[in-house]
Amino acid sequence: MPAHTTTTVDLIRHGEPVGGRRYRGQLDDPLSEKGWRQMREAVGDHSPWNAIVSSPLQRCAAFAEELAARHGLPLHFDARLMEIGFGAWEGRTAEELLAEDPQRLADFWRDPLHHTPPGAETLPAFRDRVTAGWNELLERHTGQHVLVVGHAGMMRMIIREVLAMPLDKMFRLQVGNAAITRIRVDGCGAEALPQLVFHDGRL
Repeated sequence: MPAHTTTTVDLIRHGEPVGGRRYRGQLDDPLSEKGWRQMREAVGDHSPWNAIVSSPLQRCAAFAEELAARHGLPLHFDARLMEIGFGAWEGRTAEELLAEDPQRLADFWRDPLHHTPPGAETLPAFRDRVTAGWNELLERHTGQHVLVVGHAGMMRMIIREVLAMPLDKMFRLQVGNAAITRIRVDGCGAEALPQLVFHDGRL
């Protein structure tokens, strides 16, 4: 592949799931009606993509399947792009966690490397699986424009990789429901130059 090849990747976070805001992690809740509306409005009639890649969790997969069918696009699921596992926090709201231990949640957001929730996936393990999925995606779709349907944590981890951010600072990135981030990668392999085009926006 020529060195001047440009690959464009749009990342979209799923819309609101049934049950609203909580530490959902790898719980497989579907999108709410509002969540479907958020995602459909975010994408509209746009279809600049050559392919769609999605987390297999249904709050991502169902919309990815609908969009792929509507535009006749190839669709691939990659479990490495699932959300970080929150362990004992999965299914809990921030209010519930704060009521039990006001400091624990603050410690996690301030220093997630050293304050992993009980039974949760560690940040280094999360980094390794998401980065492996990201690198394979770039290799498989070199020179294409790809849509990735995923999660806030997954998007933060990819942006962190692109910007070479410290691992413990990734939660400083805000990612809204159905928000879109675009990354352009010039070149390929070890010589590739990734750039953040826009973040937490719309098409």
